[in-house]
Amino acid sequence: MDDDQLLRYSRHLLLNELGPDAQARYAAARALVVGVGGLGNPAAHFLAASGVGTITLVDADAVDLTNLPRQILFASADVGTPKVDAAARRLAAVNPEVHLVALRERVDDARLAALVARADVVLDCTDNFTTRHAINRACVTAGKPLVSGAAVRFDGQVAVFDPRDPASPCYHCLFGEGDDLEETRCATMGVFAPLVGVVGAMQAAEALKVVAGVGRTLAGRLLLYDALAAQWRELRVPRDPRCPVCAQR
Repeated sequence: MDDDQLLRYSRHLLLNELGPDAQARYAAARALVVGVGGLGNPAAHFLAASGVGTITLVDADAVDLTNLPRQILFASADVGTPKVDAAARRLAAVNPEVHLVALRERVDDARLAALVARADVVLDCTDNFTTRHAINRACVTAGKPLVSGAAVRFDGQVAVFDPRDPASPCYHCLFGEGDDLEETRCATMGVFAPLVGVVGAMQAAEALKVVAGVGRTLAGRLLLYDALAAQWRELRVPRDPRCPVCAQR
């Protein structure tokens, strides 16, 4: 690292659990962020600010006026602009050392498989079960760690699914595809603006721990946050030995 990098990342370098080795891992890492909305904004911001070398942003939508209260990378002038382009510009201003790949597209299984295969960590910041299950299948197949987040109304959740760990469940073990689950989205149900910042920041923290190989991740656990009551709750998530997605890995 040169002098500017030593100064930029000095607060991480001061941490015994991180230091130069972890910072070097960040610089060499490739993160895939699927969904550049309320969760993807803070998650991508902290990844870029922390020096993750390559960040691929995937989202098909454009910035809408209703996004601005909670999607912190965007300004009023960005309304109508593709989210991935507006986010990439802002992240480049935060840290010009990071290589940003902006993909304005809706990804199918084949495309996800290719993108996940090239990533070191995947962050699911989407808002629908169909896409979440597709991302999960791609991560299980490629053996890549997945950091999942969700937020609606005042309720948030974060989990890590790491197929590199034989004991770790996958997303399907927790939410079976085809289960009778209510599909709730902030566009129809509303969402407390700071909540997505809390959850997205937690996703970034888990992804950075995964890349650096430090601490204990949320693999095998689901962390729930009730912003209205200011309460955290943790649930154990066992691996389903009959899971149709991960049982044979």
